[in-house]
Amino acid sequence: MTDLGTLLGEAVDGSLAFLRRADADAAADIEALRRRAVTRPSVVVVGETKRGKSSLVNALIGVPDLSPVDAAVATATYLEFVPGSPPGAQAWLPDRAQPVPLELGQLRDWATVLGQLPDDTRPPRRIEVTHSAPLLQYLSLVDTPGTGGLDPLHAEVALDAAAQAGALLFVVDASGPFTRPELEFLIEASKRVNVVVFALTKTDAYPGWRTILSDDRAQLQTHAPRFAQAPWFPVSARLAQLSMTMPGEAGTELVRESRIAPLQHALIELAGKGHLLRQANLLRAVRSELVRLDLRAGERLTATDPDPADVAKARADRSALAARKRTESRQWSLTLNTETQRARVEATGKLRTYVAELQDELLTRIDKAKSDELKALPSDLDTALQALSVRLSQDLEHLFRKVAEKVLAQVFGADELQFVLARLNATLRHALTSRPPRDTGTDNMMIAMSAGGMAFMAGRGAMAGASALGASALLGGGLLVPVAGLGLGLAAGAFILYRRRAQSDRAQARLWLRDVLSEARAALSDEIMHRFTDLQYALTLSLDDAIERRLAQLDAHIAEIDKALADDKAERARRRAGVAAEREAIRSRIKQVDTVLVRARTLSPAPTTTDDQEQA
Repeated sequence: MTDLGTLLGEAVDGSLAFLRRADADAAADIEALRRRAVTRPSVVVVGETKRGKSSLVNALIGVPDLSPVDAAVATATYLEFVPGSPPGAQAWLPDRAQPVPLELGQLRDWATVLGQLPDDTRPPRRIEVTHSAPLLQYLSLVDTPGTGGLDPLHAEVALDAAAQAGALLFVVDASGPFTRPELEFLIEASKRVNVVVFALTKTDAYPGWRTILSDDRAQLQTHAPRFAQAPWFPVSARLAQLSMTMPGEAGTELVRESRIAPLQHALIELAGKGHLLRQANLLRAVRSELVRLDLRAGERLTATDPDPADVAKARADRSALAARKRTESRQWSLTLNTETQRARVEATGKLRTYVAELQDELLTRIDKAKSDELKALPSDLDTALQALSVRLSQDLEHLFRKVAEKVLAQVFGADELQFVLARLNATLRHALTSRPPRDTGTDNMMIAMSAGGMAFMAGRGAMAGASALGASALLGGGLLVPVAGLGLGLAAGAFILYRRRAQSDRAQARLWLRDVLSEARAALSDEIMHRFTDLQYALTLSLDDAIERRLAQLDAHIAEIDKALADDKAERARRRAGVAAEREAIRSRIKQVDTVLVRARTLSPAPTTTDDQEQA
């Protein structure tokens, strides 16, 4: 290991020196990573929702329900489990310098969308949980939000956590092989992490897990060969949790069947190589930057000897876009307005249906309730309104995405979207933050808490470039307009009025319920209108900006080609030779890095050698 440590250190020093000459900014970023203080190794757990990720974390730590398990309530918060006694937690909020202390029983409130945070409190980005569990004496374990369907908000947080990992624990389950988004997320997350360990969960629920394991390995061999030899650990978190409730031989047998112990030992083994993992990760990060420079050098090499057909295509694309801007801008505006109005009507209709269903359900409950049961009506209604708000927020996110996709697909072709999406986020954020704040108003019975707009985000593939995803994938699934969640609940005045007027009277309870639901519907209808107004405003500005930026990009590309054509043959050959030599130096450095990284594969733990795995 000492020889490997020396080899890694020399490779990092030499490669960083090379990168510093080629791209000083990229080298500075990695130098910042190198200087970051790391007190203990960390393993970051990533994966899609509903893969049993949080259940696995709880099984590894040995504490049931420590990490909130419900896949439907994940937020953009990640939980970092560290050693400490007594058990507790603290949340880091975006607008506070000091963390907020929490009890373990509050984790669900602070780390899930169905929890209730104090008024005017923004959801935390990170929650540190201290516990005296044996595994945490060796390493920190980070449970990231599930990236269901590669939800960009959750994926961004998971990728941010992964960038600081010593190693990744990538969780899939035995219900089916890798999905394409999982493979793409794996590739992106591992750009700065060298060691990835795979856990196949829910083996107790799917007897055919060996076949799935074989299929997963085959997919890695085909689509991500770097991970073809990575260790796999089939596990059952459910059996591990059951073992904690059963004493004696029965508990021991369940522990063996869960296969959690081999994974725990593998992670502890990794933790003992913390310094080497960090060096390997730095080298992996340098390699990712060198690959980017290689791709850029290839583009420059092509530009030194342009194909006349490329010149003609670039000029035609530029002329076509400029002409469309002059002749079709009115049509695009009408399309945006039409789609926005259609989506607004659909959202309002969903709200009307949700409120009507809730009213019918609660009126039936009032008719059947006993006098004492009527006292619980305000609490039940408050919970129902919170759930309704969550459901409506999800509907709005879906509708916003449909509007944006239809408008952008009409303006830009699939091959142009990769250029457009890279800058669209910043434009939309600026458009929303530059609008004058509006007064949402309050009522003595109801409070509607506006979340203040939304952020338009492209998928990771758009930000990483066409090398990670094709342009068709960007249009098909990478376009999202997540909205900050709507918040709706009973104000204190509603409870007071209920106690005074309707606490034990069915007729008064019915009247009170209809009044409150009427106020709730009006408040949410107003909020929906404002949200769609914000969307239309932001998309209008960002669309104009995207067109201008695309025209500028085409102009720059055409100018570069024109310059190459204006040079004589000898000058073009000289420039081409210079770029070719630069690219060859980059590729030579990548080969040197790869040689060292192959040696660093010994850092990965060996998989378990149970009979089950040998059969797989």
